[in-house]
Amino acid sequence: MTPPATRRPVGHHHGNLRNALLQASLELVGERGPHGFTLAEASRRAGVSVAAPYKHFTDRDALLAELAAQGYREQRTRFAAAMNADEDPVEQLASFAAAYVRFAAEEPALFDVTFNAGLDKSRFAELASTGDEVAGLLLPVARQLAPTPDAAFDLLLRVAAAAHGLAVFLRQGLFGMGSAALADTEKKAARTAREITGQVASLPERPSTAPTSGC
Repeated sequence: MTPPATRRPVGHHHGNLRNALLQASLELVGERGPHGFTLAEASRRAGVSVAAPYKHFTDRDALLAELAAQGYREQRTRFAAAMNADEDPVEQLASFAAAYVRFAAEEPALFDVTFNAGLDKSRFAELASTGDEVAGLLLPVARQLAPTPDAAFDLLLRVAAAAHGLAVFLRQGLFGMGSAALADTEKKAARTAREITGQVASLPERPSTAPTSGC
């Protein structure tokens, strides 16, 4: 049987309402996933009235978008710190891949709301801009290894996709549990990133595949 939701004392100071709702929602995402709760449940978890969220968020997606933007900011901070340890772009992307796995393991609720909430970025400007900031950190590194901008984007997608898959497998317990499994999966992600960059960096320069206007 699912235990009853923890209810915080009613009467949050108005200035703390937004953060209280975000924290309560993040807890619910961790327990049920980004689609498994309502704004009313988040309100009860935060100890406020069911009308309170609408002072700050138009709907549940707007609240989730705020959490997803928080997730992107956390990713950028982690990835930048990991990549700063080396000046070799191959090793920087390897460090990014390892940091991606660690983010998923240490911040599972943020990971889920960032990648599994199905949010429309065209509706939420902050969500789009924070996602772009992560890409803006990584693409210049990939560009050092790839012959064209298109190839750089492809390289980054392949490294990120590999890291994402390994992170999901780790969370599903396919690699075991605990710190040893996490460390081993980080090594897998870094090794895979090195293999991918080696393949892409050896490609000859080719013209952009972007469609021309009028096609």
